[in-house]
Amino acid sequence: MHLQQAISDVIQVGKRMYNRGYVASNDGNISVRLSEDRLLITMSGVSKGFLTPEQLVIVDYDGQAISGTQKPSSEMKMHLMAYRERPDIHGVAHAHPPTSTGFSVAGIDLPKNLLPEVIVSLGNIPTAPYGTPGTMELVESLREYVCTNDAILLENHGALTLGSDVISAYHKMETMEHLAQIALVARLLGKENTINNDNVEKLIQLYPRS
Repeated sequence: MHLQQAISDVIQVGKRMYNRGYVASNDGNISVRLSEDRLLITMSGVSKGFLTPEQLVIVDYDGQAISGTQKPSSEMKMHLMAYRERPDIHGVAHAHPPTSTGFSVAGIDLPKNLLPEVIVSLGNIPTAPYGTPGTMELVESLREYVCTNDAILLENHGALTLGSDVISAYHKMETMEHLAQIALVARLLGKENTINNDNVEKLIQLYPRS
């Protein structure tokens, strides 16, 4: 991917995540696959709502910085694993969307088969077991889920979304949080009316995910 476009996309996604309240302070991290051996990632300890090009770092797949003197995100290992496991993805976003994260903190899975748009675009959204942020423990807790899912809740630690580009990864975060908000309202109202299996199959046949 062209570097200047990647920089622009990451900055735009950072602003969207911050403005929607998906991250607070210096939370979250965003990356783009630039090539087979390079990725662009946000540096550690900066607000995603006020990113500048100087706060993005190019690293190789061993995690070594190629450009600049800034320290890459402490969650870089998680991003690197996702790109290694999923050659089809070119963007990764990690944030703490409040309602989705609330489900993970409560130990409650996001409901299946609630909204057609979610079934078509995301399918099931699993919750990966807790792993200490920035460690291989977190990476390994996520690995099996990354291989088969584009949106994953992290127990007590927000969410990870993967996309064909970083804008797509962000949109999946937005879709997941929208589902969580609607699910919470439905539970407060006392009922979740899920879509039955026959209608789920119809949706999948009409709108297969690429």
